[in-house]
Amino acid sequence: MEKERMVWIYKTMNQIRKFEEEALRLFESNKLRGSVHLYIGEEAIASTICSNLSDEDYIASTHRGHGHCIAKGARLDLAMAELMGKATGYCKGRGGSMHIADLSKGNLGANAIVGGGIPIATGGALAIKLSGKKNVAVAFFGDGASNEGTFHEALNMAAIWKLPVIFVCENNGYGLTMPVKESTSVSDIAERGAGYNIPGVVVDGNDVFAIDEAFRAAQERALAGEGPSLIECKTYRWMGHWTGDPQVYRTREEVASWMEKCPIKRFRQYLLENEILTEAELTEIEEATAKEAAEASEFAINSPEPDPAHVMDDVFAD
Repeated sequence: MEKERMVWIYKTMNQIRKFEEEALRLFESNKLRGSVHLYIGEEAIASTICSNLSDEDYIASTHRGHGHCIAKGARLDLAMAELMGKATGYCKGRGGSMHIADLSKGNLGANAIVGGGIPIATGGALAIKLSGKKNVAVAFFGDGASNEGTFHEALNMAAIWKLPVIFVCENNGYGLTMPVKESTSVSDIAERGAGYNIPGVVVDGNDVFAIDEAFRAAQERALAGEGPSLIECKTYRWMGHWTGDPQVYRTREEVASWMEKCPIKRFRQYLLENEILTEAELTEIEEATAKEAAEASEFAINSPEPDPAHVMDDVFAD
């Protein structure tokens, strides 16, 4: 991997982490209404995959979608304003945390419906194929979504039509409070690819290089007209399912053990040990992203509320 892309990935991972920490701070200080689903601990997946994409490639996200949105090129200030329901947000404050989107960057949106983004990404892939473009669509989804009908229907259709879509399962161990082993019939969700005659691969979701290798192979296959792939990234969410989750379904020891596997610290160590970046350069990135996230919070806090006079804007009906 070239140095420029490694630096971009490290910066993006830190942007996501600092943004999520700011979102949590705003929630805990009662400045952000409603709960949010944080991506802390999973930053390597979105950052690495989106480093291979352009604005012409599509992604569809999940209820835990801030990380994907940022990795696809979103501005932190506009994203935070959307979380806070402000008029300056990406969706003018109407989408909020679970429906944030930026079509200019190919982000087809987060989705509050479990598995809801999977067929949207598949539709994006169909549009790419029909237009003759050389791009891909990526469906990010959690382990729980792999038990939804939309998952199986989309994989089947994408396989039949050989659509350029890559299905990325972020398996963080729990579907809300339900452990994967108690809700899923297979030990590896990637095994389900075989049922639709497409490749299925399991990777360490905290390892930038393992994710990159699997994704680039899937991307190459899609661009060659060979159809979809399924990538399962084993990872872990450090925080609860949502802000305010009492987390009585898992132990503190389990959480602590996964925090030791922090993807950001792991990648940082690699960059330092292989003399790709110095300690000073790494610190500069970390401080800059923290400042950017703090400024995003101030922008969102000081942004205006939506004007009720425009409540019907952007609503279409025949």
